[in-house]
Amino acid sequence: MNIDPKSLGKVAVLMGGSSAEREISLMSGRGVLAALQSQGVDAHGFDPAQRELAELKHEGFARCFIALHGRHGEDGTVQGALELLRIPYTGSGVMASAIAIDKVMTKRLWQAVGLPTPKYVTLPRDAQGRERVRTVPDELGLPLIVKPPHEGSSIGVTKVKGYSDMQDAVALAAKHDDVVLCEEFIEGDELTCPVLGEGDNARALPVIRIVAPEGAYDYQNKYFTDVTQYLVPSGLPEAEEREIQRIVVEAYRALGCRGWGRADLMVRATDRKPYLLEMNTSPGMTSHSLVPMSAKAAGMSYEQLCVHIAASAALDS
Repeated sequence: MNIDPKSLGKVAVLMGGSSAEREISLMSGRGVLAALQSQGVDAHGFDPAQRELAELKHEGFARCFIALHGRHGEDGTVQGALELLRIPYTGSGVMASAIAIDKVMTKRLWQAVGLPTPKYVTLPRDAQGRERVRTVPDELGLPLIVKPPHEGSSIGVTKVKGYSDMQDAVALAAKHDDVVLCEEFIEGDELTCPVLGEGDNARALPVIRIVAPEGAYDYQNKYFTDVTQYLVPSGLPEAEEREIQRIVVEAYRALGCRGWGRADLMVRATDRKPYLLEMNTSPGMTSHSLVPMSAKAAGMSYEQLCVHIAASAALDS
């Protein structure tokens, strides 16, 4: 669809912010800003960690492209502030953002509607003592994943291979969150699949298969190395790719997402069953990022994608 860049008005690209993912957000935001400007959009960078959001209203911004990641950017708080300011913004609304940032709440909701997600155990602050922690592998098996439920970009995540590693893994995750999420490890293909649109019009983009060195798709390999392979086309059988896209769109709709998002999932090697891990409602838009890569495979350039997302800016009500 052809979008007149002038029709978007003055656009603020929100980037930086105060979360643990600030560095990645700045990388995303700079990319989006340059792309929008290259298409003739009146776009300007805006860092909420350095300026009051109320300035958006005073400066006449017509819409916001949210390139913030993590807390105070992807968790419904900025979305709520923009609702009050009556400035349309990209991505999911207040409720969907707040649920999706919390991996535990996301899993509960997916389980409630019958969508597949790995088994898990939560450890609140008062349940992180040695006696409780050492029982978790008995419930979930080994290896298992330990992570903070409110962070992204693989921050604070550990793949635990033995009982003796549990306490350190929980302590690391607890540095980022009051609750620690322990999750069954699914051995198999690591996949991600973006979605564009809303409701019945939501559609999945091509699936990306991620092949990381020794399966270590961590913070360093996500953003700062070139050793991870991203396969799009994914190389999966066509029927399997279609089924994954169907599940991802269902997961997106179940959370009430809109605009755009990206689901991460695993496909178990033994029986090819897909398992949803999380939904990103403000995915990365860096040069290494996955949504632009998938969009390109579907025939949409990075610049076209940024304009398309900017044009989808809306308010909840």
